[in-house]
Amino acid sequence: MFQKILVANRGEIALRVICACKELGISTVAVYSEADRNSLHVRFADEAVCIGPARSTESYLNIPQVISAAEITNVDAIHPGYGFLSENANFAKVCEASEITFIGPTPEIIEIMGEKDRARREIRAAGLPTVPGSDGIIEGEEQLAKEAARIGYPLILKAVAGGGGRGMRVVRRQEELLVAYQSARSEAQTAFGSPDVYAEKFLEHPRHIEFQVLGDQYGKVIHLGERECSIQRRHQKLVEESPSPAMDAKRRRDLGAKVVRALEKLHYTNAGTVEFLMDEDGSLYFIEMNTRIQVEHPVTELVTGVDLIKAQIRIAAGERLEDATGEFHFSGHAIECRVNAEDPETFTPCAGRVTTFQPPGGTGVRVDSAAYAGAVIPPYYDSMIAKLIVKGRDRGEAIGRMRRALEMFVIEGIKTSVPLHRKIFADPQFAAGQFDTHFIERLLGTNGK
Repeated sequence: MFQKILVANRGEIALRVICACKELGISTVAVYSEADRNSLHVRFADEAVCIGPARSTESYLNIPQVISAAEITNVDAIHPGYGFLSENANFAKVCEASEITFIGPTPEIIEIMGEKDRARREIRAAGLPTVPGSDGIIEGEEQLAKEAARIGYPLILKAVAGGGGRGMRVVRRQEELLVAYQSARSEAQTAFGSPDVYAEKFLEHPRHIEFQVLGDQYGKVIHLGERECSIQRRHQKLVEESPSPAMDAKRRRDLGAKVVRALEKLHYTNAGTVEFLMDEDGSLYFIEMNTRIQVEHPVTELVTGVDLIKAQIRIAAGERLEDATGEFHFSGHAIECRVNAEDPETFTPCAGRVTTFQPPGGTGVRVDSAAYAGAVIPPYYDSMIAKLIVKGRDRGEAIGRMRRALEMFVIEGIKTSVPLHRKIFADPQFAAGQFDTHFIERLLGTNGK
């Protein structure tokens, strides 16, 4: 087992990793920007190293600075959390070259899954269904026209190196195609440093379903069930739950087995998430794989009893899956709300000082957060400041518990998304499990604006 781990992240996920390390008896090193000097992950780590100014490009994304911090503190491994360097294959390679264990998949698999068109080809070859689309990058306007004619409208253009909805454009008519292509390429270049895009058939009313997986270094892969992530705005998830109200036992068993077989063929190791879109007739299509722990991992933890962060660490240290997870079974229903520091009406980020932070408690309630009364929420990073997670015996109890917890969650000094979450959980269609990825647009009457 590792003696010391550097946590290459900030906020609640950094604190979450530190907690797991403490329970395993592993010393921790926090890295922080100048804006995060008073953050809780700095306070609770055994050691802390400032790695640069507030901007993430000069601190949390600065590979030489992170590696320098790891070397001067003599760590055995680095846990990247999610975001920042977590899916950076070059960072994983640098860790390897520095003889520091990267707690995640191999650089090779990160590269494959990071190139969305290549990932689709590999996954299709491994036996999973994919959304009909181009076989690779669209190389120019002539190929664009041919692919569009073959796929049909509506279609969606996606950045190969994309994520979070950037570099994506929906095209409903031929006359929109060229402008959308140029716009998607421009945004992709700005956001990811690559203008490459590919095309897929656009599913009008899909649900977003994802499977949590773990793989060890000895060729074994398991899945820990699915999560429903359809409640989202502009491709940013707001609510996640497990199990999905749209999945039955047979579909879960059949697709889960296919996911496991596909990832065993790819020799996948550590934690990952295989994401699908479900169309209106219940067909599921692979869209991408995230080669890291997910923001929403706590809902899987609550319905399985598996500590996914500990499992990541144990697998990276060479343990077999059965030892890393222990015996587990599925029980109950869990839901997570992402609480963001933003205006719930305009969705404008709301940085500032938190004057009151009183999280809810009680049976079946968990709050993952690095916020506290007096904390300053900086404007430089993602706006999520807390995750409110509940578990019930069934979905009905979990929804009731979440409604109660949202009413008891008091955050003052900044605006948050809690009022929006209350509105979601008061909606009868949500309670009935009748929703898709356009739910928020219909709830707010915004048509995606």
